[in-house]
Amino acid sequence: MLDISKIKGIIFDYGGTIDSNGKHWAEVLWDAYVDNGVPVSKEQFREAYVYAERYLATHPVIEAEDNFFILLRKKIDLQIDYLINKGFLPENDKTKSYSLAISTQCYTFVRSLIEKEKPLLEILKSRYPMVLVSNFYGNVQSVLSDFELLDYFDDIIESAVVGIRKPDPAIFGLGVQSLDIPASSVVIIGDSYTKDIVPARSLGCHTIWLKGTGWEEDAEDATADLIIDDFIELKSAFQLD
Repeated sequence: MLDISKIKGIIFDYGGTIDSNGKHWAEVLWDAYVDNGVPVSKEQFREAYVYAERYLATHPVIEAEDNFFILLRKKIDLQIDYLINKGFLPENDKTKSYSLAISTQCYTFVRSLIEKEKPLLEILKSRYPMVLVSNFYGNVQSVLSDFELLDYFDDIIESAVVGIRKPDPAIFGLGVQSLDIPASSVVIIGDSYTKDIVPARSLGCHTIWLKGTGWEEDAEDATADLIIDDFIELKSAFQLD
């Protein structure tokens, strides 16, 4: 049970939380593949998704100045090239056009979503210090700047910059340290039970789980101090009505 009176600071996850309202990015991308008529199975797509994520983790493809649209183009280009190389898609102009269509749809989805969230973030920022902690590619500052989100956060802690990745609790520990308040007065808001909620609890923080469509099924006993299924529910959670 979340006692909001004990909360003095907020740590937000970014990817999957602020930018997709709890929906795992594999599911967001898959919906765009379907909407744009890409003739692959979900299993083939998932294979390409995993390949691209692993490639990006070990190769300096994403540059610090890349905004989210550029990031999407690079990521989806890797996926489409993989699908072509595996023989799942033909190599032709139509196939190559999928990347632009999917990137545009996903970028528009995120921008629209964030515009709806900004009034709530504005209110929260006026009442609490807020830090963002994210597993990202080294360009989260550029992404946040493009979406005009930088001013909402007192500090930004990014895995590619600090060299620590979730689910290591140490990256959240840096967030607590930045807030300069006890962990028992901090609430961590994220979409992943294993990468956000579990490490947050290990530090003694409060937790809000934005539970949407995930990559895998969560354990039956997976829980948090508060579970919501829409970002805007934070308005009620923080008694801002």
